[in-house]
Amino acid sequence: MAAASALIPTSLFIIERKSHFTNKRKLPFSPLAAKRTLLKITAKAVGDGSDSSSQNIVKYVQNAWDNYEDRIALGGLGFASIVAFWASLNLISVIDKLPVIPSVLEFIGIFFSWWFIYRYLLFKPDREELYKIIKNSLSDILGQ
Repeated sequence: MAAASALIPTSLFIIERKSHFTNKRKLPFSPLAAKRTLLKITAKAVGDGSDSSSQNIVKYVQNAWDNYEDRIALGGLGFASIVAFWASLNLISVIDKLPVIPSVLEFIGIFFSWWFIYRYLLFKPDREELYKIIKNSLSDILGQ
């Protein structure tokens, strides 16, 4: 359950119109007094009571930590995840140091960009087709 409070001065809701004519109307209240008055707004978000996935993971880890056999497995899993993360970072740096692979990947990127331009952007009927594909994809994603 989350709660948020905001203090908004009521002077933000008052719009004073400036006239170019000489006769000006006086407001029935003082703008200085309105600045002192604050409007308090409270908003609360209420969920349906179901736990989120991160809370489920925390509860699973707490339950697994209670058993001795599960502690060893949990420690091994944590160690393996750290090693996998470290290895993936090193793999990326090793691929970057190879002389051929970055050039090949750059060529593939340039080739695909030119193909996309030729296929969808060069001629008007192809642009309309791309527009329809994007529109259909957005409607599928948004569920419309």
